[in-house]
Amino acid sequence: MQILVQKYGGTSVANTNRIKNVAHRLISSKAAGYKVVAVVSAQGDTTDVLIAKAQEISGSPSKRELDMLLSTGEQISIALLAMAIAEEGHPVVSLTGPQGGICTDYTHTKAKILRIDPARVRKELDDGKIVIVAGFQGINPLGDITTLGRGGSDTTAVALAAALDAEVCEIYTDVDGVYTADPRLVPSARKLDEISHGEMLELASLGAAILQPRAVELASAWDVNIHVRSSFNNNPGTIVKGGHLMENKRVVSGVTQDLNVVKVMLVDVPDQPGIAHEIFSGLAAKDINVDMIVQTTKQGPKTDLLFSIGQDDYSLTKKLINGISEKLGITQVLYSERLAKVSIVGAGMMSNPGVAAAMFGILAEHGINIEVISTSEIKVSCLIDAGKVSEAVRAIHDGFNLGEEVTAE
Repeated sequence: MQILVQKYGGTSVANTNRIKNVAHRLISSKAAGYKVVAVVSAQGDTTDVLIAKAQEISGSPSKRELDMLLSTGEQISIALLAMAIAEEGHPVVSLTGPQGGICTDYTHTKAKILRIDPARVRKELDDGKIVIVAGFQGINPLGDITTLGRGGSDTTAVALAAALDAEVCEIYTDVDGVYTADPRLVPSARKLDEISHGEMLELASLGAAILQPRAVELASAWDVNIHVRSSFNNNPGTIVKGGHLMENKRVVSGVTQDLNVVKVMLVDVPDQPGIAHEIFSGLAAKDINVDMIVQTTKQGPKTDLLFSIGQDDYSLTKKLINGISEKLGITQVLYSERLAKVSIVGAGMMSNPGVAAAMFGILAEHGINIEVISTSEIKVSCLIDAGKVSEAVRAIHDGFNLGEEVTAE
């Protein structure tokens, strides 16, 4: 009997009726012949409410205690969902992340999964139960509860699917798949039938809030197929998978935007070996993700160094950079929160030159200035004025004809 892992986000279990709807879905999946594992997030905005409560007590709460607090949100969801299934007369058990065998490193609030011991989950499945596992949480070698960061339930689900050798990992959310752009900005945005792990990873990393990037990384590494679906209907969603895909016939698969951007510019940095390492290793040690690094050449023994970070890391970055600047003799540090990142992604870029130039031309036609550019084999990103991002996304989507269906040759 095949194992099916289903993940339900916070909106899918936001109230009693929605919890009952999820319960019926899980019961139906079991009736279809699957052994069913569900991974569940906290209800609605519970996590935000808990964070606000912590900040009422402390402006800088202990990360260990914050994890202890935040983990309760998922435990509420799994218990209520298990009760709903039991009321329908079906055997069920709810498990916390630690009970489900989710073992992480020592990092609090952004822990990484080191391994999964699925023995308890397998035993409960063999006993004929639907198993409900709390997403977003695990246990470190000290026995402390840890959390996996925003969207961590996606990672829990994919990791469990890999450990259990599940047929597929279904991610249920409030949208019915992955689109060529945010349909709230672009009415002509088209739902993709399938997309590669690599393209999805770029989209997720560049602002598409459908899947957590680490979940996609895990899916790619362990060859887990993800089916992104809506929990409010039975329509097919988007399959995220490896291998050759029909969508690769299109040069660009999607366009995305990210408003969670701060530009950092270090002026007159000593131009000598080891300086960049000292700057970025200090940020990395505090789990600050850095993107779009650009170094400019100047006359003399100085250079300017520019990079972008997420707004969540802004205050900590300023504190760290101030210390590094004093140590290295950097004369000035400039920050800008008025920017946004707009990106195009597509596996077809690898064999089609001129894609970046086409994107730049579209932005130029609409009078949108580019401040920073970053590229990889399958994406092009530009930092632009945040006030222009909606116009840019719509223009790029139309310019690459992303609303049109792809047909097989």
